Amino acid sequence: MQGILHEEGSIWQFLFITVLLGGWAAWMTGKAAAQTWRPLTVLFFYTLGLGLAVRFIHHALFDGTMFSLHYYVIDTVVLMIFSFLGYRYTRTNQMVTQYNWLYERASPLSWKPKG
Repeated sequence: MQGILHEEGSIWQFLFITVLLGGWAAWMTGKAAAQTWRPLTVLFFYTLGLGLAVRFIHHALFDGTMFSLHYYVIDTVVLMIFSFLGYRYTRTNQMVTQYNWLYERASPLSWKPKG
């Protein structure tokens, strides 16, 4: 698995930096974008920048490669998943709370018209 998803000697470093720390930051970025009613395209560009920050943390703490397109894409895809999940979860809560006469929750990530 080393070399495909992460360049560190241990998967735990990848899980801690990219999934736990980066995933939390990405979730909060998605939440903030949804709370301010920003479109998904803005969230996409925010997450691209967050991917650079995660690559820097890998470089600074674990001597990883800062400018590696392969690992940047992997880190950014993981962050995109978390950011879009945070966005959708928050947007669902907004829609069913603020427009409760129009919509009801269909799942944690979607809503449907009442009727």
